[in-house]
Amino acid sequence: MEHNGNVILVGAGPGDPGLLTQKGREALVQAQVVVYDRLVGPEILALIPENAEKIDVGKQASRHIVPQEQINRILLENALAGKRVVRLKGGDPFLFGRGGEELELLAQNGVPFQVVPGVTSALAVPAYAGIPVTHRDYCSSVHIITGHARAGAPLRIDFEALCRAGGTLVFLMGVSTLPLICHGLQTAGMAPETPAAVIERGTLPRQLKVISTLKNLPQAAEAARVESPAVIVVGAVCGLSDSFDWFDRLPLKGKTIVVTRPADRSGTLCEKLRALGGTVLPYPCIRTVPREDNPALDEAIHGLSQYRCLVFTSPAGPELFFRRLFALGLDARAMAGMTLAAIGPKTAAALTPFGLRADVVPEIYDSEHLAQALARIPGPVLLCRASQGSDALPALFHREGIPFRDVALYDTVYTAPNSDAIRALLRQPLLVTFTSASTVRGFVESLPGEDFSRVLGCCIGPQTAREAEKYGIPVTIAREATVESLIECVKGA
Repeated sequence: MEHNGNVILVGAGPGDPGLLTQKGREALVQAQVVVYDRLVGPEILALIPENAEKIDVGKQASRHIVPQEQINRILLENALAGKRVVRLKGGDPFLFGRGGEELELLAQNGVPFQVVPGVTSALAVPAYAGIPVTHRDYCSSVHIITGHARAGAPLRIDFEALCRAGGTLVFLMGVSTLPLICHGLQTAGMAPETPAAVIERGTLPRQLKVISTLKNLPQAAEAARVESPAVIVVGAVCGLSDSFDWFDRLPLKGKTIVVTRPADRSGTLCEKLRALGGTVLPYPCIRTVPREDNPALDEAIHGLSQYRCLVFTSPAGPELFFRRLFALGLDARAMAGMTLAAIGPKTAAALTPFGLRADVVPEIYDSEHLAQALARIPGPVLLCRASQGSDALPALFHREGIPFRDVALYDTVYTAPNSDAIRALLRQPLLVTFTSASTVRGFVESLPGEDFSRVLGCCIGPQTAREAEKYGIPVTIAREATVESLIECVKGA
């Protein structure tokens, strides 16, 4: 029977979402069904299309949530149903990932398949720990071995052959058998003083590295409470770790940062914080909801000729304004002669796709300083913003006698994301980024009754900081109201 389904076996890499290959990402965003393991991180799972079926077949040492035979059958049945299936596996699917077994049933049934290799933890994890697996002054070969034994079966490794090879040894899935591995190598003749390492959660912000000797590594790993997933490395190159360790020296390594921006605007901030080594938790506490039925905006657009100045206070404003302007059969010529004002460079940049630039951008990017800049511009003013905007602009217009109209383009809605993970983190020092007063309110309202004294709010400006302080949140303020300055604020916290 003919079918149009297929399966793409995709290696997700060792954990760092930046190590997912471009080809793997392309396959994932086009999938109709995604079958994934437990070692695939949430950032990568977030790439799965919302309408795709997600099937968790996560496996842990000594406990398979879904047996391998059933996984094979899931792939086959979905492909035969004509679906685009991605089998998403941690690391590389052909390196101790049983990828070959999963393809056998597909091949027997004539199902088309492809393989997208992944960055293997055997190479990436040592690299993130400052360990080059080969170095011409130390060794010229690397050997990758599974440290996993079938349930009830002895560990079958030719330790003597590995000692004769003389290269770097990398053991995957060997945490539970670490004492046996170290004992076997010493029995086969490897010197007890040989440098050795075990790296837990490699390439991730909570990476834990233990450097020791072959003789003492089991005790050192036990003292550090090393758990799976972890990679074991044995060889002289492990002695280079302290000199070559770049990952543990990243400025945000060991820090957990909660990002409260709306989900559709948090990407750049999250990516940059992760690149600096931080554990980043997206926690979108607000979202913007456009006012689709907006007679006040329609009336203001039809009367644009009466206004001297058009003001936007967020990057969302220009897109919503011009979407409605075009829908009413008008274009940018309707604003001929008007002064355009934006609260900051990001909002000003949002005008660029429409062939426009802002005439007024205050030196300090907040409502108060925008109001001061606008005081020098004669009205009438059309103010287009959120329905819950700051009172600073209207107050100044009233004080200066400047006629204005305040039109809401969208509403800010407080969301209630899964707060359990955040509640647990509030028991320890925690960095939270706030990019507006509304993100502060959304954060606090999503966690009723909590004590925020151990939270340090990294705020994009004084107005946001004042809102945080109302709820007992200690604050530090970015020098400028930009993402770049906010990141510097987090680094210095």
